[in-house]
Amino acid sequence: MATDCLTFIIGCTGCGKGTLGRELARRTGGEVVSLDSMKVYRRMDIGTAKPSPETRREIPHHVIDVVEPSEDFSVAKYVEHAEQAIAGIRARGKPVFVVGGTPLYLKALTEGLFEGPGADPTIRARLHKAADTDGAPALYRRLQEVDPDAADRIHPNDLRRIIRALEVFELTGQPISTLQAQWDRERTKYEHVLIGLRRELVDQNHRTNERARRMIEAGLVEEVQSLLAEPKPLSTAARQAVGYSEIIQHLDGKASLADAIEMIKINTRQFAKAQRTWFKRFRKTEWVDLTPDSTAAEIADELLQRRGLLWSA
Repeated sequence: MATDCLTFIIGCTGCGKGTLGRELARRTGGEVVSLDSMKVYRRMDIGTAKPSPETRREIPHHVIDVVEPSEDFSVAKYVEHAEQAIAGIRARGKPVFVVGGTPLYLKALTEGLFEGPGADPTIRARLHKAADTDGAPALYRRLQEVDPDAADRIHPNDLRRIIRALEVFELTGQPISTLQAQWDRERTKYEHVLIGLRRELVDQNHRTNERARRMIEAGLVEEVQSLLAEPKPLSTAARQAVGYSEIIQHLDGKASLADAIEMIKINTRQFAKAQRTWFKRFRKTEWVDLTPDSTAAEIADELLQRRGLLWSA
């Protein structure tokens, strides 16, 4: 059946991939599997741009709201949840749309997991201490020196992945990017197609600014306040998420709200740059160039004309 082939819809944050994924799922009777490392957290709704409860009742979404914000969530856990969801959708004979912008999750689902050397508690403790003493930017600069390719793909605020990359370098003497590149790219776990959405930089940046404004108007500050008031502290990944990290700084008295909003815009642009670098490695992606006037309905029409049989049983 054509529904055995997965459809990945990828692109930079805020480019419109979620809207397109839902449009295609609505028209084909398909279901959506999230490819987003932050939508997994419960009650982190506004800053992650989750689809509304009404939308999720209309179109089934999976791997959303699967873990508490206080808990860690690994790539391996994501793959476990995603593969379970994919198996269920296939059993129902529905098309599978895997939609999101977390490249590491995309790589894990299409190529498998690169485990690398085991964790070294001594090295990790030392690197965490260095981050506490000198700040995460100092560790990021060190990563830029020893593994510039990995630094291009990792957000400067993503302390967990910065430490892991430095740990692997210390343990193996090789950049983690080199080791990952040696992983068999031609081995695929699923038959799949990759559809990428991209916009001109000016358009993408405008959407980033509008997204930040809408999140604040929707109550992002209040959402973060509520999360910080919960009995268990936020996990490191949750605290460092773009949109949440900056508002936490504001609530801690380290930045005005205006400055926090500006930092959200800047960090989102940096995150999008890292995504673009990552997506270059997926060479079989069919890129769709969007304009400011492009609509999900128009893009869906085009894709259904080109690939309609892909989503028919």
